[in-house]
Amino acid sequence: MDRPNYITPAGFAALRREYDQLLGEERPKLVEVIAWAAGNGDRSENGDYIYGRKRLREIDRRLGWLAKRMKAAKVVDPAAQADKRRVWFGATVEIADEDDQRRLLTLVGDDEAEAGAGRISWNAPLARALRGAVVGDVRRVLLPAGERDYEVMAITYPA
Repeated sequence: MDRPNYITPAGFAALRREYDQLLGEERPKLVEVIAWAAGNGDRSENGDYIYGRKRLREIDRRLGWLAKRMKAAKVVDPAAQADKRRVWFGATVEIADEDDQRRLLTLVGDDEAEAGAGRISWNAPLARALRGAVVGDVRRVLLPAGERDYEVMAITYPA
C-alpha cells in the first residue's frame, strides 16, 4: 500500500468484530460440519463436504484480508482534529451544487465507505476536492458526468 489506511475508531471496531465473528464463531462451526461430512464416506458427491470446503476457503481469504487491513490501519479519531473549521478526515460536510441541491457527506476510510449512507471514502474525487475547505469555499470536482462546483455550507465533527 502506498498510502495509509486511515479509518475511524468505529470503522476499525467493525473490522475487528467481523474478524472475531468469522474466526471465533463461523469458522469453528464450519470445521465441525466438514469433519462430520468427511466421516460420512464418499466425498466426491457429499454436498456438505464440498460446500463446507469452499466456504472455508472464502472465510480464510476474508480473514487474511481483514488481518492485512487492520495491520495497515491508522486509526484517526475525527473528534481530535486540530482545525475543525476545515474539512479533514472524519468531517461531516453539507455541500450544495449549482442547483442548490444539498447533500450531507462524511469523509471516512476506504474500508468503511458507503455512498448510500452518505459516507464517502477519504480518497474519493469529491472528498479530495473538499479537503482543507472552509465554510463558503467553492470546489470544482471532475466527475464521470463532467465538472461540477460544490459550495461548502457547513462542517461538523463528532463530539
